[in-house]
Amino acid sequence: MSTPETAEKTLLLGHSPDPDDAFMHYALAADKLDCGGLHFEHKLEDIETLNRRALNGDYDITAVSIHGYAFVADKYALLNHGASMGEGYGPRIVACEEMSLDALQKGKGKRLAIPGEWTSAHLATQMRVGEYDYEIVEFDQIPAAVAEGKFDAGVLIHEGQLTFQELGLVLLDDLGVWWGNETGGLPLPLGGNTVRRDHGDLIPFISRLLQDSIRFGLDHRKEAVEYALQFGRDLTIEQADEFIGMYVNDRTLDYGDDGRDSVRIFLQRAADMGVIPAMPPLDFIR
Repeated sequence: MSTPETAEKTLLLGHSPDPDDAFMHYALAADKLDCGGLHFEHKLEDIETLNRRALNGDYDITAVSIHGYAFVADKYALLNHGASMGEGYGPRIVACEEMSLDALQKGKGKRLAIPGEWTSAHLATQMRVGEYDYEIVEFDQIPAAVAEGKFDAGVLIHEGQLTFQELGLVLLDDLGVWWGNETGGLPLPLGGNTVRRDHGDLIPFISRLLQDSIRFGLDHRKEAVEYALQFGRDLTIEQADEFIGMYVNDRTLDYGDDGRDSVRIFLQRAADMGVIPAMPPLDFIR
């Protein structure tokens, strides 16, 4: 696809302030691509804030939870790239001491810290545990909040999945492992990139730029990891590289047939549970 003639235009690009999203969008942030007349203003916010902003259509392009997408599909189209998927790993339920998952169910006196009600981590935990009592905590504060005894358990996303043991926390369950066992090995869908539907004919070009940025990072890994490290919250460069490898890979360039199937199954289960309004349209725009 050639670069179309576009008027000078600034698009607001929302993504999380973590290494994998920074890695994904490095080429756009560092002006490594020919974007025609388009410019990208990066808006870094936690995933639950991005989910809620998408409800109002605040950003032209935004990362959302797959769970959250069900609430904003009227305004945003899901792209076929930019996915965060857990391939036999995913958000982790952790605690200070061993306990059964049944002990976390609602009414049994336990409280969980979660990163947001519309996160895929929360939805997967509901599917795994059932109803439970929880409080929303900023994602990067959850490990410490659990370690300090403010909560009985917590659901970890982002780099906390790699570092929780440093605080003496124990793993109760890995939701990516559970989902794979539930579905015959499918990856757990967590987040995706979306573009606002009112961009119309410009959407394919925007989509191509976002995919090219992912590909540039994968092809220029060292410099992209070094850029992303600033968002790693005390990760070593080795830990940052490991984390990025978990969530930015060939699957991020294309969901794949099994990845698309997994998104459908995940959201259909949510619809059957009554925790999303309805099964949303799944565009997977290339």
